Amino acid sequence: MTERPHLAVIGAGPAGLAATVAAAAHGARVTLIDSATEAGGQFYRQPAAALRARRPQALHHDWRTWERLRDALGSHVRAGTVRQLTDHHVWCVERRADGFTVHALLGRNQEEPAGERADAVLLATGGYERVLPFPGWTLPGVVTAGGAQAMLKGTLAVSGRTAVVAGTGPLLLPVATGLAAAGVEVAALVESAAPRAFLRRAAALSARPGKTAEGAGYAVRLARHSVRTLLGHTVVEAHGTERLEAVTVAALDRDGRAGPGPRRRIPCDTLAVGHGMLPHTDLAESLGCRLDGPRVQVDDEQRTDVVGVWAAGENTGIGGAALAVAEGHIAGRSAAARLRGAVPDPRGWAAAAKARTRLRAFAAALDTVYAPPAHWTEQITDDTVVCRCEEVTGGAVREAVGNLGAGDVRTVKLLTRAGMGWCQGRMCAPAVAGLVGCAFDPGRRPFARPVPLGVLAQEPAHPTEEGPS
Repeated sequence: MTERPHLAVIGAGPAGLAATVAAAAHGARVTLIDSATEAGGQFYRQPAAALRARRPQALHHDWRTWERLRDALGSHVRAGTVRQLTDHHVWCVERRADGFTVHALLGRNQEEPAGERADAVLLATGGYERVLPFPGWTLPGVVTAGGAQAMLKGTLAVSGRTAVVAGTGPLLLPVATGLAAAGVEVAALVESAAPRAFLRRAAALSARPGKTAEGAGYAVRLARHSVRTLLGHTVVEAHGTERLEAVTVAALDRDGRAGPGPRRRIPCDTLAVGHGMLPHTDLAESLGCRLDGPRVQVDDEQRTDVVGVWAAGENTGIGGAALAVAEGHIAGRSAAARLRGAVPDPRGWAAAAKARTRLRAFAAALDTVYAPPAHWTEQITDDTVVCRCEEVTGGAVREAVGNLGAGDVRTVKLLTRAGMGWCQGRMCAPAVAGLVGCAFDPGRRPFARPVPLGVLAQEPAHPTEEGPS
């Protein structure tokens, strides 16, 4: 019996799960690798079993899709066509003459190395939140919108009693309704997108009746919990000494500036803030995959321009779980066929391709509605910390640009250390790019996460920015 070709899927969120199930169902041997202890990713994050959640579905959208993917994964694991590796933190994927090696770190401290050989890899690494700085954003009690949601889904806990949810993007809606349903008083939902932005894209947005109904459902729940919604507003400052005590909110003018009009001070002990999502492209970049702006470029089969590497989900463009599932399904079927030496028949995934087209168009329309305020950098005072890891302020970045001639994020990094800390610029790079006035470039990093020197010393060769060492 010929052994099945081996596909490594990195990421067990909606895209990775759909890809795993599709590839295994069509003849591939799949290893599903993820950093969490259970499949689901951030979108389908589950509470710990010890918490004995009676209705975990109450915190989720599209629970039936999760159940279908979860059950199918379980069936393939029991049949031996899928091997699931949890608590594996992938830091590099290495191209070899005979395939790929996925390097990961194990355990709570991420110090034990592990490697997985595969004939091909499928990157379903998702995205991460963009948070733009403002005075007071480093106070305890200020969390990302996704972080607040992850805490609620994973631990059934909340970070305070009175919250403001702010920023921009559709994620704010489930975060606000989820906190309110959990008993938190949500003092306000502050969305920087103005009503006219929704009206301008009304035709495109109404083309997805299901999404329109979903949005209406959130509006009803916000009204039921008496959550005040402030469209066309932004948080300009967070106040407090030891921790967050209040936020100041201002209306935005037509140019996206915080206007001179009256400002509202809203008492709260939690601010859940986010300004959209960015694709996680570290592994794709280190493999040499071509990017299209901040996203991984793929063809109709979800193949990257590196032979043997597929990508699906948020790393190919932020579009939500339904789009990630469609892309994952296509990528999984394509990979399974190509690994057998066959040319896949696109008619086999026609429904997923049709959904992908519709959902990408909808995501593009949302992008134009939920853009951060045009002049958000004006809210960053000189003493506002921009890079939390290295404690670099807005004034230091402006000095590097104005007095020292820095014209890009990398030069600012060399002059100020902004982006040299633990997160390697993942959090601060969009803000630094905004202050510099240049386009945001994800930047090529040789490793997707910090790696102990002892682990690198055990590797016979490891990738660098210039190539194998």
